[in-house]
Amino acid sequence: MHKLIWGVAIVAGCCALIAGAIFAGLFEKSVVAKGIEQPLSPDRMKALAAKGAYVAVTADCYACHTAKGGAAWAGGLPIATPFGTVYSTNISPDKENGIGNWTRADFHRALRDGVGKGGSHLYPAMPYASYRKMTPDDVDAVYAYLMSREPMRIANRKNALTFPFNIRQSLTFWNLLSLPGEEKAADNAKSAIWIRGQYLVDALGHCGECHTPRNLMQGMQHNKYLKGALLEGIIAPDITKEGLVRMGFDAPLLAGFMKSGISAQGAMAYQMFDVVHFSTQYMTDEDLSALSAYLFDLDAAHDTSVPPPAPKPVELAPALAASAHTTYRNLCSACHGAEGQGIPHVVVPLSTNVSLRLNDARNLVHTVLHGVPAQKFPGLERMEPMPSFKDKLTDQEVADLANWMRAVWGGREPTFKPEGVASIRQGK
Repeated sequence: MHKLIWGVAIVAGCCALIAGAIFAGLFEKSVVAKGIEQPLSPDRMKALAAKGAYVAVTADCYACHTAKGGAAWAGGLPIATPFGTVYSTNISPDKENGIGNWTRADFHRALRDGVGKGGSHLYPAMPYASYRKMTPDDVDAVYAYLMSREPMRIANRKNALTFPFNIRQSLTFWNLLSLPGEEKAADNAKSAIWIRGQYLVDALGHCGECHTPRNLMQGMQHNKYLKGALLEGIIAPDITKEGLVRMGFDAPLLAGFMKSGISAQGAMAYQMFDVVHFSTQYMTDEDLSALSAYLFDLDAAHDTSVPPPAPKPVELAPALAASAHTTYRNLCSACHGAEGQGIPHVVVPLSTNVSLRLNDARNLVHTVLHGVPAQKFPGLERMEPMPSFKDKLTDQEVADLANWMRAVWGGREPTFKPEGVASIRQGK
């Protein structure tokens, strides 16, 4: 009996020591080279700033580090997580509230290791698991660019996280399980455009942060890379080659969609609207072609579009089809057209719309219930607002309407239930 007690005590002691070592960060591995300790000269900083402006755009830094209506780079944007709300931080060069006192090495460790100045751990709402793959040259460029911005003397907002997630040091456990090690060398068997596209998708664009499902620890499930995930009640769709083809894209169409935010497949909405607004519309055509080529696993850019064939309609029960078609004619057809063709420059088409072809009807149902505000897109394009129908349709009517549209134009089986509508109506 004494031996058993001692055995248990020794195992418990070992576990406590290991947990303590993890908590202290003894297992964390930095990917920042020691040469980064050397400061950049003023001339080098000046030379890098212009490049850094473009890198910051492709990395979509502004969208998160500028609150709606707030000062540029001053942070304050609320980011909802399963554990509470994280507020983005001030990354202007203000010395009291921003990164004005950060060294080049401090900045590299924040972006690539997730550890800020003074050893304070960042929350992974900041996508450092993806930025870890950025090249040191690109990190230097962003640092030089941000240091050239106007300092914003605006205090950072306090996060609203529950215990124990409000203890930053506990991120050492997340980093141990979820942070990748040293980045693998580029695959020389692939073309330069494919490799550039991979870098844009995985590092700068950090696409996997939204489009890859998360595990219980909120780390990315790498075996489900880019296969789509639920994010703040909206599905970030599957953007693997298979998923993109199902949505009606080929590589040139996708590149154009990322540039303009509008195509026959619909209009960018929710968080992707901000991605286009602050990031992808400013990317070069070469980079957008590379991004698309990588997602479609192509070794060259394709200029000629050959859209995938439209899905075949699914037959519905006559009663359901008649009821839902009547609802469509009464509420939807005036804007979206009797055949779902939409109105160019005013209302998106439905007959070719992505939301009707996804595996899950959630995004379509969310839009029917809650509507979409008017949106301005690059150039002179704009879409009129779509009203909310949550007070006009029952759960059964919404489910029937969604099932009918998805069956007729999306080739999807009518599987969505009124219970699912009720759940989305309640914000779940």
